[in-house]
Amino acid sequence: MDLAQRVLSGDIRGLARAATIVENRGRAAEPLLRELFPHTGRAQLIGITGAPGAGKSTLVDQLAHLLRVEDKKVGIIAVDPTSPFTGGAILGDRIRMLRHHADPGVFIRSMATRGTLGGIAKATTEMALLMDAAGCDVVLVETVGVGQDEVEIARLADATVVVLAPGMGDDVQAIKAGIMEIADVFVINKSDQPGADRLEREIKAAESSVPVLRVVATDGTGVAEALSAIRNYLQGAGRRERSIENWSLRLREMLRDRVLESYSHLDFDAAAAKVAAREVDPYTLLDQWTSK
Repeated sequence: MDLAQRVLSGDIRGLARAATIVENRGRAAEPLLRELFPHTGRAQLIGITGAPGAGKSTLVDQLAHLLRVEDKKVGIIAVDPTSPFTGGAILGDRIRMLRHHADPGVFIRSMATRGTLGGIAKATTEMALLMDAAGCDVVLVETVGVGQDEVEIARLADATVVVLAPGMGDDVQAIKAGIMEIADVFVINKSDQPGADRLEREIKAAESSVPVLRVVATDGTGVAEALSAIRNYLQGAGRRERSIENWSLRLREMLRDRVLESYSHLDFDAAAAKVAAREVDPYTLLDQWTSK
């Protein structure tokens, strides 16, 4: 059985092998994804983002548990910082999610950002497609946790959940221009701690149309209600229109990457030195490169 068929059959080892090929941008990645793509589009992609320490991993763990109780097959993509030594994800497969490690209905993959900004890794979209093709009903994507720049997840997910917590020094008005504006659902985690009421008021004042749920992810309090709010959003969100918008942006990125690859033979550093020295203007250089 070839690798694509192994992925489609839900074979965990096959999916793990395919995930490694895709993340490493191996030569077999594009043909594999091309073969699998017609079998995708069924999974719900839910992005979980927010500042470090807000409890994103614990919330993802609890959401996965609830989905498994419903016999849903779950994929988890945990985007972690890149190790300066190995180039891989520092936190591995998330020790906080180890209770799922022996469950064949849950596939967890950690991905390193490898210098990519925006909170997700470059191959996150392709990894989600793999899990979709493998039969996952829901794919949970947890961003790296770098703060207000984590807006790229909104261009991948069908629904984006922004997780905040009281007492972290976050000022809602200060971060409104960042992750606050991409939220489809807000979750206030650690809502049993002082400051939760104030944080809820600030969120509602800033984004009055977005539902705000209070949870204590460590013991599961309010997580079922949060999952219900996410599902309510997905049912009325115009998922097809959002998918079209996301793919429009993704196609532009893919075209840009393909074009850059076709110009990889150019010495950009040497050209940049000439531009910096005002020996040539950048517009003339671009005309020269693109007219060939």
